Amino acid sequence: MSNKKPEVQKEKSMLLQKEMIAGLFKDLSTAKEKGKKVVYTFVPGNITELILSFDMLPVYPEINALQSGMRKKSWEYIKEAEKIGYSEDVCTYVKCDIGMMLKGNIGPTDEKIPDPDLLLLSYTGCFTFMKWFENLERLYPGVPVAMLHTPYQEDGKITPGMVDYMVKQLKEDVIPKMEKVSGKKYDEARLSYMLEKSALSEDLLVKVLESAKLKPSPIDAYFAGVYYIGPIFTAFRGTTQAVDYYSELYKEIQERISLKQGPITPEGELKEEKYRLVVEGPPNWTNFREFWKIFYDMGAVIVASSYTKVGGVYDMGFRHDPKNPLESLSRYCMGCYTNMNIPQRVELLCHYIKEYSADGFLINSIKSCNSFSAGQLLMMREIEQRMGVSVGFIESDLVDPRYFSYANIKNRLESYFQMLEQRKLILQ
Repeated sequence: MSNKKPEVQKEKSMLLQKEMIAGLFKDLSTAKEKGKKVVYTFVPGNITELILSFDMLPVYPEINALQSGMRKKSWEYIKEAEKIGYSEDVCTYVKCDIGMMLKGNIGPTDEKIPDPDLLLLSYTGCFTFMKWFENLERLYPGVPVAMLHTPYQEDGKITPGMVDYMVKQLKEDVIPKMEKVSGKKYDEARLSYMLEKSALSEDLLVKVLESAKLKPSPIDAYFAGVYYIGPIFTAFRGTTQAVDYYSELYKEIQERISLKQGPITPEGELKEEKYRLVVEGPPNWTNFREFWKIFYDMGAVIVASSYTKVGGVYDMGFRHDPKNPLESLSRYCMGCYTNMNIPQRVELLCHYIKEYSADGFLINSIKSCNSFSAGQLLMMREIEQRMGVSVGFIESDLVDPRYFSYANIKNRLESYFQMLEQRKLILQ
């Protein structure tokens, strides 16, 4: 009898996305030879179109970390960072990123990631980002730093004054530094053209995510969702490549809808949708497939998630506007999920529970991510009272394997699904 594991099932769009990300890392590995300038920045509130309009390449430390986690490399890097004094409580994305740099900055695809020519700190609701870039500034002395400070939505509103404040930073600090580093002048017409492409991709992504309102849902909006958001949240927003990807993805989803098929899991199509969930918090990356399997083995489909909004809450109506490029970039940064206050997050999650006909609400609380974890228990109780759904709470971490206990999480989830089943029987 063969012990060979069954081949992991992947949608065509997943393979296409994988090729796109691999191509990005390949381009980065040859950037210096080709005279390309490199900008280190973050996913939430990124201004990728502006970077690309200067023909520079973006690097996202969180993407390096999560890709390293999925490839079982993160623990090695975390140990390196802790050896030089980083605490166990520090964000594990930070430690993974710093550790990777200490070991030669070899990226997740085993290709060297070039040193930055510009550090672009787009602060969007996560204080850790500021400390992270302070450390990068020490690791790369002499590299210019551009700070794009994003006002927090304390009152749940984006005011004209907040937009003006961000546009001023773009005009007076960010763009001049990009011009100096790249050797190119700011081209607003080119940026506007890219924002047209962004809006097209955003339209298609929203259609994909909203397909989960159907029964059965043709997608899993959390586990498969992380593949769907990859291109638009990273280096491809504003490109024809992104529009092509989302066109292919939407076509794929439409075909599944016509056949009344459920989501594709690593073990093939989910045949029976038993539970529909809304999930708050990022996934665990070091045991991503095992984590996902617990859900699909129980017939649980995540129909909406907050994590897939970390780089833009497009389903609430925002689109990049080519007619007002800098104002549009500013509003985008301020509207990301991590820049929303707790009441806004609760409202959004309640909206998802109602609109997507969810049976339950689940939080995956990340040990080292205060940006997500702060206030989650309060959010859970508020949502339970307002929506009358069964709520659940599990804990793991982003890329530190020490904080993923498969047995503990599986036991908790099995108990949660039993609760959901009992509730369904009562309501019948």
